[in-house]
Amino acid sequence: MKRKILIVDDAPMFRELESLFLARSGRVLTAASGGEALEIARRELPDVVVTDYAMPGMSGVVLCREIKADPTLRRTPVIVVAGRDAAEEHERAVRAGADDVIEKPVSRLMLIQAVNRFLRLAVRGLVRVPIDTDVRLGLRDCEIWGRAQNISRGGMFVEAEFKLEPETEIELEFQLPDLSIALSPTAKVVWRRAESSTTRPGAGLRFLKLDRLSAQRLEDYVYERTVSSLEPDGPSAPTPPR
Repeated sequence: MKRKILIVDDAPMFRELESLFLARSGRVLTAASGGEALEIARRELPDVVVTDYAMPGMSGVVLCREIKADPTLRRTPVIVVAGRDAAEEHERAVRAGADDVIEKPVSRLMLIQAVNRFLRLAVRGLVRVPIDTDVRLGLRDCEIWGRAQNISRGGMFVEAEFKLEPETEIELEFQLPDLSIALSPTAKVVWRRAESSTTRPGAGLRFLKLDRLSAQRLEDYVYERTVSSLEPDGPSAPTPPR
């Protein structure tokens, strides 16, 4: 049976374009508003929802929040399509429970990859790849330094001696290898790893405020290394995210 993909956008052109992009990924359903999408989702139980951020009436963020609050739908992955210069929209979508956020203009490849991650992977989530770089963590009136161990478009794992409790919000600053410009998103702690005889303490972080250019650089970085890992004699595939 084909997987169901629900596309939500008040603009007919974008609904048609995204439907065309995803036609081979599954059975595409469409809705022109958040309210209509919620009705369709409760009836059809889609495998993934792709929703525009800005819509009249019920916005994509409100729709996402409603889906995550519904006992029947709460495990349904939601991808929010944010606008240009969308750092604030990215943050609001993450806080609403979005499983992924992609920015306009949406490319065919990016949309297909984002949807197929949730349709095909045994562990649903964003692909992580190894990284080894210093990270500055700004926390209230102090700053600490950690070392990033892996990264995805949506977050990273950082080893740090300072105890970071879940839901703590921090400012980050780090550079991707071979890139001289620093990325400065905000993030929240999703989970924490305690120190043991074999591991250092650390924390899994989810990006909150992330500007479009930084999001694109992360996308490129992860994509290049994911493709590399699938080539013959390439490094082993990345560990799925937690």
